[in-house]
Amino acid sequence: MIGSMRNKQIQPELQEYSFLSPFDDCTVKTLLEDKLLIPRKIRHFLRTKKHIFVNEEPVTWQSLVPKDSHIRLLFDQEDYPAKDILLGDATLVNCLYQDQHLIVVNKPAGMKTHANNPGELALLNHVSAYAQTTCYVVHRLDQETSGAIIFAKNPFILPLVNRLLESKAISRDYWALVEGHLPSKDLTYRDPIGRHRHDRRKRVVDVKHGQLAVTHVQALKSFPQQRTLINCRLETGRTHQIRVHLAHHHHPLVGDPLYHPNPKGRLMLHAHTLRFTHPLTQKTIRVEAQSDSFQAQLTP
Repeated sequence: MIGSMRNKQIQPELQEYSFLSPFDDCTVKTLLEDKLLIPRKIRHFLRTKKHIFVNEEPVTWQSLVPKDSHIRLLFDQEDYPAKDILLGDATLVNCLYQDQHLIVVNKPAGMKTHANNPGELALLNHVSAYAQTTCYVVHRLDQETSGAIIFAKNPFILPLVNRLLESKAISRDYWALVEGHLPSKDLTYRDPIGRHRHDRRKRVVDVKHGQLAVTHVQALKSFPQQRTLINCRLETGRTHQIRVHLAHHHHPLVGDPLYHPNPKGRLMLHAHTLRFTHPLTQKTIRVEAQSDSFQAQLTP
């Protein structure tokens, strides 16, 4: 039965991760601590178990690691204990990119990014079944939002991708269909966003107590029925950021169940492009996610 299998049946006892170091010459200690952000406890295990190899040779803590060296790290259950997770339905996953460390998929509208209750299945469960390993959430999309989303395939890569997210090195573009016509083709909204005082599901523009939120908006196409297709690029990643900014400026997203006064149909928000530099290979990863349901509602 889907969801009855646990990841303990597919998680290998010893996991190996290898890559060519993209970093300038440094010591093994610097590589693990400052470049790869491996926690102190795990670094200790790698050192005492001699699970670090550079160009297939065992190394000491002060050994030099030249750029482009082949790095091989071994992790066991003591290093990263297996996380027990329900496996979902792999056939529900539309994979856009995958390697040993990361997977980017096209999330369908109406599906949660991760489960909130025991026994519940969400995209994370389906992606873990598809990848045949426990995956980890890097960033989230609202349940009603569709499009490209990144998952880490192991806990080793997770802090590296999180650092990309925190340093705004992951570029995310969204398509949205909004009510009305924008006053100009290019706009930037910088309204701080905070929690709604009376509805825990919602966020509001809160100049006094809100967090900085920056959304760059470009009008792509205007429609006769007083609607506009826009592209939004996030500079920050606050909850409901695009939805709150556009609603606050009197252009709520079509179909928005929280911020539109009369929502009809699906929420018209789709993460169509993701761009970032892979933290291990240093290659530029760019993916585009298509949405038949989104496109269908744009067709007259």
